[in-house]
Amino acid sequence: LMKCFYSSSVSEDLGCRRGEFSRKHYGSVELLISSDADGAIQRAGRFRVENGSSGENTDYTPDTWHRTDVHLENPEYHTRWYFKYFLGKVHQNYIGTDAEKNPFFLSVVLSDQNNQRVPQYHSILWRKTGTQKMCLPYSPTKTLSVKSILSAMSLYKFEKSPREIFHPEIQKDLLVLEEQEGSVNFKFGVLYAKDGQLTDDEMFSNETGSESFQRFLHLLGDIITLKGWTGYRGGLDTKNDTTGTCSIYTVFQGHEIMFHVSTMLPYSRENKQQVERKRHIGNDIVTIVFQEGEESSPAFKPSMIRSHFTHIFALVTYNKQNDSYRLKIFSEESVPLFGPPLPSPPVFTNHQEFRDFMLVKLINGEKATLETPTFSQKRQRTLDMLIRSLYQDLVPDLHKVNNMLNRRSFSDVLPESPKSTRKKEEARQAEFVRLGQALKLKTTVKGDATATLATTSFCKKEPWESQSFCSNFPHEIVCADSWGQSLLVSTDVGVLLIDDGQPSVHVFDKTLQIKQMHVLEALDLLIARTDKGKDSRLLVFRLSAVRRDIETKQIIRSKYDCRENKLERTKGCHLYAINTHHGSELRIVVAIRNKLLLVTKKYNPRNSLSSSSLLSSSDSPVEEFQYIREICLSDPPVIMTLVDGPTGDSDNMICVAYRHQFDLVNESTGESCRLHHVETNKVNFVAAIDVYEDGEAGLLLCYNYVCQYRKVYPFNGGSPLIQPSAYDFHFSWNQVPYAVVCAFPYILAFTTDSIEIRLVVNGNLVHTAVVPELQLVASRLDIYFKATAAVSGSSDSSSKEMSSRSSPQTPTAYEMPECPLSSVEGEGPCKNLYKIPLSNLVGRSIERPLKSPLAPKVITTTTSSGIASLPVTHSLSLSRMEIKEIASRTRRELLGLLDEPIPKTESAQKQKKIPRRQSDPKQGAVRSTSSDRLITSSFESYSEGCHLSTSSDPSTLTNREESSPSSCPFQLISLYDEDFIDLK
Repeated sequence: LMKCFYSSSVSEDLGCRRGEFSRKHYGSVELLISSDADGAIQRAGRFRVENGSSGENTDYTPDTWHRTDVHLENPEYHTRWYFKYFLGKVHQNYIGTDAEKNPFFLSVVLSDQNNQRVPQYHSILWRKTGTQKMCLPYSPTKTLSVKSILSAMSLYKFEKSPREIFHPEIQKDLLVLEEQEGSVNFKFGVLYAKDGQLTDDEMFSNETGSESFQRFLHLLGDIITLKGWTGYRGGLDTKNDTTGTCSIYTVFQGHEIMFHVSTMLPYSRENKQQVERKRHIGNDIVTIVFQEGEESSPAFKPSMIRSHFTHIFALVTYNKQNDSYRLKIFSEESVPLFGPPLPSPPVFTNHQEFRDFMLVKLINGEKATLETPTFSQKRQRTLDMLIRSLYQDLVPDLHKVNNMLNRRSFSDVLPESPKSTRKKEEARQAEFVRLGQALKLKTTVKGDATATLATTSFCKKEPWESQSFCSNFPHEIVCADSWGQSLLVSTDVGVLLIDDGQPSVHVFDKTLQIKQMHVLEALDLLIARTDKGKDSRLLVFRLSAVRRDIETKQIIRSKYDCRENKLERTKGCHLYAINTHHGSELRIVVAIRNKLLLVTKKYNPRNSLSSSSLLSSSDSPVEEFQYIREICLSDPPVIMTLVDGPTGDSDNMICVAYRHQFDLVNESTGESCRLHHVETNKVNFVAAIDVYEDGEAGLLLCYNYVCQYRKVYPFNGGSPLIQPSAYDFHFSWNQVPYAVVCAFPYILAFTTDSIEIRLVVNGNLVHTAVVPELQLVASRLDIYFKATAAVSGSSDSSSKEMSSRSSPQTPTAYEMPECPLSSVEGEGPCKNLYKIPLSNLVGRSIERPLKSPLAPKVITTTTSSGIASLPVTHSLSLSRMEIKEIASRTRRELLGLLDEPIPKTESAQKQKKIPRRQSDPKQGAVRSTSSDRLITSSFESYSEGCHLSTSSDPSTLTNREESSPSSCPFQLISLYDEDFIDLK
């Protein structure tokens, strides 16, 4: 039993994948040179080549390969905020100029987050450098001003204070500004190349394609007649057949795609360069090259094509023997990284899977190309010109508007104004909504908005979909960590061990208040920080002894029973951290106010389990830990993360966050240096996550809305080499998170009501899931969270009703979160625990799940669990009250007043009771050649963001073996809003 329980080799491999990432998955830059038939060099260029070889020993085969990380990056239904949240609803728009006299626009709307009864302010700041989007929480008791929103967006000084724009026509102009982010429809070139062709003139001169090329075109889309075509035309002539009579067209995840096929474009026998064909394909950002021939034939190179506009080439070859396609991607050097990475080998026998993968790759590639200097500078100039022109048109009219209206805040109640003013305002809002809804409908019919986004969400299981773990959990959770398939949870009634389908077991009583914990199964250790203030201690337990107590049901340990488990010198600690990869040595750094205590535990991985099992259950592992040294800091740290050096010998580091900075501290010498300084007035530190790119350490520094990646070089002569690197990047969250979890290729941000999912390598948004009353519970292994849902009934209000003509300053009854009448009906909110398996996120399944400490028999459940070794980042951040208490205690110690009583502070957040909503979304067709079907499909698919789909039978939540993943109450479904039309 012990041997089975501690079998974790597969999980440790998974943990290494989670803590490491590599840009090699996305190709390497090479100098590509093309030559003519005589061997003379024609052209050369630097391209990033992706061929699926990442340098790893992979065992994927074409028949068994399966991916979960194939996603559209920065999808429009998550990024086109003005179209999604603002248009057709009453909102406020402001105009102003910053300290450099550059005009800007600000749009703010109070909306119900995806019909989940979570009122939020969505705000967009339009500037010449681009748009900045941000979610701000709504509070009925706290006023929100324009300047407070702008300061949250790091805009503090103004040349002219913002003034509100009341004209309904402003919606047209702001929609044009949003469209500068890029088109929602795409045109891709398709070039046919015969075996042995080495120049673009030869490729463009092919009049017809082979049978395999025709099958490939049929796989891409449908043949449409251009004359009279009313859909997206991609620059082709639909009136006079000057660009050919037919073309290939498809709709993919709401995006219309027109393919410029070389053999379908006009051919000229007199013109060897085929200028008419090059005019279209040469001006496409992305071109697919279908090359005939064997693998030993001369390979295609992008330098063969004379085009300054095409940045991405997708080379496709077909193998008749096994009926498979091989894919290779060439990206111009300046194009940022984009996914999904190619499999190894990049061979696809499932043709539909190949089509979906390639289209996602090409759409993401074109979006990434728009961020290159060539395109971003043009977009910035266009945006600057549009904003300045709009500013000049609006400024004269602003002086004619009543100044009192310009001074109102978002929380002002308009109905309290005089009757005549109220009627005028209501009439203006009615016209405002009418024009916005007409614009929304017109934009959708015209095809300038993504059409059917819900189609693939119902067929494809996303890696972040959660599973029901424990229903109706009534206790307040302080912290937790995974233990095999179970969850060790510190609550207000003590420490409980929870397993799916089994009753919870009391491990420690409520006298032992655990604030932070780590369960290290490979080391047979439980590390816990208990109590608070000067009574806080670090305790260590043997898991085998704890498990023995559970199995024999001898005792529920109390604080008195843990006296022998206290680590020396740790009294008064407020924070601790452990190293990620503890292969040969476990390192613990304990923070006691502004002092860091370094403690280690050396062990032999092969003999640790056998040696620990020989010890008596009464023996404590305290003696196995060794005090190393003490390091003094200038301030108490709020966040700590241990960074492993390349050698592990005097080059290990500690990242600490305090005041307005992140510092790196050498574990051996105690010397510190500045890693990053935060240039904002207020700082909310979230996490510092250590990741290892190709063996070199890096840090994801998360604070406020920002996440920055910094490469960390080893110490050289006592000081680390911290310098700007081309590998450094940063991105912004749409909402301030309180916890961040990294699981390559994803990074997840947790807020009080949403999970924002992005990619680690580029920070691109993948998905936003709305989860009301969300609390992250544990994240070191599988991700566990608690969500509150209503016990009975859901609101009948629709999004159409919510787009009423009421002002955003005061939410209507539809916008306010409903509170269940528990005091009247005797019903309270149901608090459920859910799990996102780590194996789903990192893309590799675990064949042998870990043994649960609650189950004496072998577990046969199909749900797998993996071990990762990242610290619990959300447990490393402190509240403002705790920081004040630590600072106060530090000052008292310096003044010699530590023996005096210190007032205790503790903040408790009351969870809001939000009813569960049920959604009944409709699907649209994936591929359509009819514009009428396309419009109807678009109407059916516009429901905002992500819904929580609930099971009609609550009993299905209690037994995982009897419930399928589809019956889980946390289903992430991508939809749009349906507020402007009701098909019923």
